[in-house]
Amino acid sequence: MNILKNRTVLGIICIMLSLLICFGITPLFNESVSQRTNIVRVVKEIKAGDEITKDMVQTVEVGGFGLPDNVIRKSETVIGKYAKADLSIGDYILNTKLSDTLAAENAYLYNLDGTKQAMSVTIKSFASGLSGKLQSGDIVSIIAADYKKQGTTVIPAELKYMEVISVTASSGFDSNTGDEKSADDERELPSTVTLLVSPEQSKVLAELEADGKLHISLVYRGTPANAAKFIETQDKIIDALYPKEQTEESSSEHDPQKKENEDIYEVPMGSEVQ
Repeated sequence: MNILKNRTVLGIICIMLSLLICFGITPLFNESVSQRTNIVRVVKEIKAGDEITKDMVQTVEVGGFGLPDNVIRKSETVIGKYAKADLSIGDYILNTKLSDTLAAENAYLYNLDGTKQAMSVTIKSFASGLSGKLQSGDIVSIIAADYKKQGTTVIPAELKYMEVISVTASSGFDSNTGDEKSADDERELPSTVTLLVSPEQSKVLAELEADGKLHISLVYRGTPANAAKFIETQDKIIDALYPKEQTEESSSEHDPQKKENEDIYEVPMGSEVQ
């Protein structure tokens, strides 16, 4: 205790501590701050679901202090992968924001070829949307109450088997995806369900959406191979309900120009072409 009360001794201790900080700790800190490393930076706007190409990113050298451990450091690591979130110019890329493949619902949205469409309908109540239990890939039936105001509840033949693409809350977050959600978002109930539909199915769905009297029931949840069998059955029902010849005839009746062109080339019975 007497030593600590000695001002000379205290001065020597302070000098030694300052020397240790100046010549020991400070150089180590400066070295860590000045250490350089390569990272991958975004040079073009990238939207969620976009496939990342070579012209969207570049490798740049930056200070390594404070960088997350999961930051991507080589451009070849990100090229060909898909963004799970929007990325702005100047952002560095974390491995948590990348996916090797598109999510199932995004794959449909980016690969629609005109034979099928993506269409959303509103979940009017907790019960009508299977109490929030619907998932991407589910096969569902649409039940229509007071169908066409005839006082009956039916499952329209066009809507017997339909595939769920995604279930979305009012915040815009989809269920069962890689979207980052806060605790509040996770408690939010589904607001809409997006279905994979044919043009014929979309018209029936639009009518039910306008009436506000549709109820969704789960038919099958399982392997994609078995789910495809339900969709194949539904496609056959659609083909039977809407024969191709009838569809083309209806199309020409609603297209005056097409009808006029057909009339020009129609030859009356008993007449001869000169």
